[in-house]
Amino acid sequence: MSRRIPNQFHFVFGLRRQWRPFHLTHYLCLESCLQVNKPERVYFHYHHKPWGRYWRLIRDKLTLVKVDLVPLVSRQRYAERLINLFRYAHHADFIRLEKLVEHGGVYADMDTLFVNPFPPRLFEQPFVIGKEDDVYDPRTNSSRPSLCNALMMAEPGTEFGRIWQSRMAEAFDGTWSNHSCFLPQGISEESPDLLHVEPRRSFYKHMCNPEGLKTLFEECDPDFNNVYSLHMWSHLWASRWRRDFSGFHMGKLTEQFIREVDTTYNIAARRFLP
Repeated sequence: MSRRIPNQFHFVFGLRRQWRPFHLTHYLCLESCLQVNKPERVYFHYHHKPWGRYWRLIRDKLTLVKVDLVPLVSRQRYAERLINLFRYAHHADFIRLEKLVEHGGVYADMDTLFVNPFPPRLFEQPFVIGKEDDVYDPRTNSSRPSLCNALMMAEPGTEFGRIWQSRMAEAFDGTWSNHSCFLPQGISEESPDLLHVEPRRSFYKHMCNPEGLKTLFEECDPDFNNVYSLHMWSHLWASRWRRDFSGFHMGKLTEQFIREVDTTYNIAARRFLP
């Protein structure tokens, strides 16, 4: 098979005002992408432009694209206050899929660290998305299968992506996962020939639970065989005020900490430090 997915990457950031400087982890996401995947182009889609030392170090390596917020998401009245705090993530859900359908390539969240190059077989697929553990659905009060949209690969004009796009607004109900993870899971069951689903290990070896976060940031798992990227689930722990998933927080992730302490994330990220 020939390559269907172009080796270009899309990132979405700055969908709320940037009160703090661009963080080291975001720099490492982009720098690891450049070094590991050697993309032809990296599109950085933003609404509010980042600032700070780490932004200055990386910005000239990117293709900057200003984007608008999504009116449907801006109008949404969230039933849960906690989800409302992360409204920017729902804007990004719509923007990332739009850019993938339009241009093709690879999309990844900014709390990603790239570890090993994607194998050529993935670029031969029409659409690639990764499996995650079952996710709780508040509408049914039970957990159900889910595909995670934090990393996706697509050919331009992807049929799977266009079907997903056509149903996304109707599925958007203010819950965290209905439009973004449960919907693609359902479409994949209807039309399995339109996509390829990677096992959880490829993109999400350490899941979004206390055990997974502890392994990423406090313990050391050096086994990166068949691991192409690490996802950090940063909305669950980045703030020093959030402690329900982890006592770790973004303020602890400094260059010195990454250089001197052997944790799963640190040993993978160390080679990309400025």
